[in-house]
Amino acid sequence: MAERITTKKNPEEETEKVMSFWDHMEELRMTIIRSVIAIVILAIVAFLNRKIIFDVIILAPSKPGFFTNEVLCKISHKLSLNALCISDINLDIININMSGQFLTHMYISLVAGFIAAFPYILWEIWRFVRPALHDNEKKYSRGGIFISTLLFAIGIVFSYFMIVPLTVNFLGTYQVSESVHNQISLNSYISTVVSLTFAVGLVFELPILVYFLTKIGVLTPDFLKKNRKYMFVILLILAAIITPPDMFSQVLVVVPLVLLYEFSIVISKRVYKRTYGEEES
Repeated sequence: MAERITTKKNPEEETEKVMSFWDHMEELRMTIIRSVIAIVILAIVAFLNRKIIFDVIILAPSKPGFFTNEVLCKISHKLSLNALCISDINLDIININMSGQFLTHMYISLVAGFIAAFPYILWEIWRFVRPALHDNEKKYSRGGIFISTLLFAIGIVFSYFMIVPLTVNFLGTYQVSESVHNQISLNSYISTVVSLTFAVGLVFELPILVYFLTKIGVLTPDFLKKNRKYMFVILLILAAIITPPDMFSQVLVVVPLVLLYEFSIVISKRVYKRTYGEEES
């Protein structure tokens, strides 16, 4: 008589198998709600700490006493590169709208809440897509969350301490004529700082993007290598625009971005070899 073989299944696995389309939609809705709640809570914390958010963080790069500005001045004195020293920056930041400062406070609080909640949002996304992953993909995706968060944080820090002060100094003090004085609107300054910081944070996610695009066959290591020279030119042009007119400051900006691109090529090669069983030359 044949015996009936039963295996004890993980309740979580059984739940994942019987979930309908609407169950998935409900889970997606809850994922979005939890992520929004996290952003709102952290945004409230940022809103209540106005002086730290604005005086210590947002407006700091516009002052000569900012950490990066002082370090660059010390380096410039030793290397006799006067253009590198940001010591005479004195931006006149003004508000021209009745509700401008309040709306800016709300906006920055939400941005700060999103940045602070970014690791949690990635974790929520991973929880949602986890049922569709194989066991080995689940193992690698856990590490991917940590790496994504780390790269995003490194990009934010790099932009804030290097790209933002150089850009603020260049654009804020640039004059077409000595008779034209700069008065920077609060909205313009905030937009520049936030867009640069957030954009570079996303740029530092390039290795993660390359990983997935290589995994699904959209990108190949050979393609990245062939277009390396074009990418280097783009990075050099970008560095030349946002930095003072000297090679040293341009190198400070472009080298980390070049290393990031080279790191992405290495990742693409490993993923391509593991996925397709061969490595492009």
